Amino acid sequence: MKKVKKMKHFGILIILGLLINVSSLINGCGTSEIEKKELLIYCGITMIKPMSDIARIIEKQENCTITIVKGGSGNLLRSIKANNVGDLYLPGSDSYIKKCLKEGIVNDTVFVGHNKAAIMVQKGNPKGITSDLNNFLKKDYYTVICNPDSGSIGKETKKIFEKRGIYKDVLDNVHELTTDSKDLVLVLKDKKADLVINWYATSQWPENEPYVDVLLVSEDFAGKKKLVLGLLKTSKYPEIARAFMTHAASGKGQALFKKYGLYDAG
Repeated sequence: MKKVKKMKHFGILIILGLLINVSSLINGCGTSEIEKKELLIYCGITMIKPMSDIARIIEKQENCTITIVKGGSGNLLRSIKANNVGDLYLPGSDSYIKKCLKEGIVNDTVFVGHNKAAIMVQKGNPKGITSDLNNFLKKDYYTVICNPDSGSIGKETKKIFEKRGIYKDVLDNVHELTTDSKDLVLVLKDKKADLVINWYATSQWPENEPYVDVLLVSEDFAGKKKLVLGLLKTSKYPEIARAFMTHAASGKGQALFKKYGLYDAG
């Protein structure tokens, strides 16, 4: 009799367990249906404003949520490789996208606009600095540039000075290496640096414009850099990602990039 009772109790436990599992499955299905699809975008700092505007449009259009991770383009690419998740990647230069295409990290791309580097100084240019790149060699100035391994502007800065034939000398004279364009603006806002090289677009933002002046660099050294938005092979929702890409490449999307100081794709 004892053995029979144990068997009955055991059978009841199995049934309860099955009921719990079925209930969990039902609840889980219900939750997944209610939850919105989420897009993960990796975006270089300079492009964060137009990308955020487009994200709000796509969230309403596609009934989804969009998370944007911003940072230096090189650091973002390392995160993409390490985490192996995400839907879209917009670096500050198409050289990163070319690398992604070669390595099979990106499946598709759209052209959305341009970046362009410029020399920036404190508002009012108190030291009367000119646009001559050789100013970065002068001991009288506190100079700051971006690390070429962390941000797209650092990579572009290196190319500019290499074309001028003075990159190694600039490195010997520079006072700081930052990780991205945000910190290049910050050292001017804090009146710590006399001159930097940064993406032109950042000087047009309302929060930065009162603190910086721009000195344009000759096209011979600092040309327009293509902005290319890439669809990551890890995308969970490629159909939504493509909707985002379509809008970014459209006339309305280009108008947003131009609004924030980035050159349009026309």
